[in-house]
Amino acid sequence: MLLEGIFTAATTPFYPDGRVYLKKLEQNMEHYSRTPVSGLVVLGSTGEAVMLSDEESREVLRAARGAASAEKVLLAGVARESMTETLRLAEFAAEQQYDAILVRTPSFYTPQYAVSGALGILTYYRALADRSPLPIVLYSIPKFTHYDLPVEVIAELAQHPNIIGLKDSSGNVKRIAEVVTATSSAARREVMVTPTFAAFTNRMLLELDMSPVDFVSADALSGATAIAAPPAPKVKAMRKKEVGFQVLAGSAEHLLPSFDAGASGAVLALAACAPQVCQEIYTAWKENDPALAAVKQERVIPASRYAIGALGVPGIKYACDLNGYYGGWPRLPLLPLDAAQKAEVARVMGDLRN
Repeated sequence: MLLEGIFTAATTPFYPDGRVYLKKLEQNMEHYSRTPVSGLVVLGSTGEAVMLSDEESREVLRAARGAASAEKVLLAGVARESMTETLRLAEFAAEQQYDAILVRTPSFYTPQYAVSGALGILTYYRALADRSPLPIVLYSIPKFTHYDLPVEVIAELAQHPNIIGLKDSSGNVKRIAEVVTATSSAARREVMVTPTFAAFTNRMLLELDMSPVDFVSADALSGATAIAAPPAPKVKAMRKKEVGFQVLAGSAEHLLPSFDAGASGAVLALAACAPQVCQEIYTAWKENDPALAAVKQERVIPASRYAIGALGVPGIKYACDLNGYYGGWPRLPLLPLDAAQKAEVARVMGDLRN
């Protein structure tokens, strides 16, 4: 699977009483599907994945998949503390035709890693990769897990044919460059792409396998006779692209330097509330316009530092509310913003309206 460009780290909407608000999730996914981002990440850190039960996680994955455009790459956050439970959720994501799974490092027993070294983490990811029906994107977010996946471990895991990339949320550009260098010897693989070299997703493949005529039931037509509806246009995979181990950055503040360091794309919380703004940085960099890319990068720094970095999920969700996406409240024990915080988020987001 091709992992290039900007990926939106989607939030999980909740009702005020804490129930998952699936209708608003679907609306957000439909809205994101009309933006130029490459893909969508469901149930990452921005999606409050650790707050959801297994049943709720399945409901969110199902609803998001149903509402997202087939042209957007879908990554499912499936991490659990054990390999067995992670695999179960990975299998469900495969049933829903996700394109890859995002697997955060297990974090509860991190003090034990000092005792066993990297062996436990290596065994965990290798065993998962051996059995996972979907390719794996490693996920290192030391801010929350208090464990930074070592570069040498990433390099070793990159040799596995079912481990295709890493999301690095350390915010350390030097580390991203080190990972890119350390994984440069990983086997390269061919991936299907569209004629414009965009990723060709599992749902696009599914559409190609559908019958040429879709029928509309009589029940859906209020008593009318069932008719044949014209098929939706199908996109054919006409090209292949060779890729190696792909590194995704996780910090909008350091986005441009991360691309210069070798990252192929980025999964961004800021793209949940300002996807177009993030895409503009990538587009300017891709078109080899460093001056414009630098201007676009500077523009997002205040919001990235305050609304995303300092406030986290509550700040992201309020910024979504400001920009036409449904944010709403986070789930307890996270609290919504107070009036002063809202005013400051509105200020730093003032130039980032979509």
